Amino acid sequence: MKTLTTAEERIMQILWKENKCNVAEIIDFFPDPKPAYNTVSTIVRILESKGFVSHYKKGRNHQYYPVILKSDYSQLTIKKFVKGYFQGSFSSMISFFMKNNDIDINELEEIIKKIKEL
Repeated sequence: MKTLTTAEERIMQILWKENKCNVAEIIDFFPDPKPAYNTVSTIVRILESKGFVSHYKKGRNHQYYPVILKSDYSQLTIKKFVKGYFQGSFSSMISFFMKNNDIDINELEEIIKKIKEL
């Protein structure tokens, strides 16, 4: 699976949340100043060529929808992140966040509880 650029990921986040949108609807989800129609349309077509998005025709518009699940992409991204920054060690990642006070002991206990449930 290919990775997404920041702009592509912003659009995918909208499509994952909304399930389907045309280009104008995607633009409506952006804060001001909104991107140009042609810019969003180009990015959506790139996403389609990468296999992340497909479409069907609805009247004169195309309705775009995700074909890659957010959970599948999230898993790939997390694994790549851990491999690239923590030598593939989730333990090293957790230690890093603990040292930087990004995870407190209650959150860590919750993580351990969820792991045990699996």
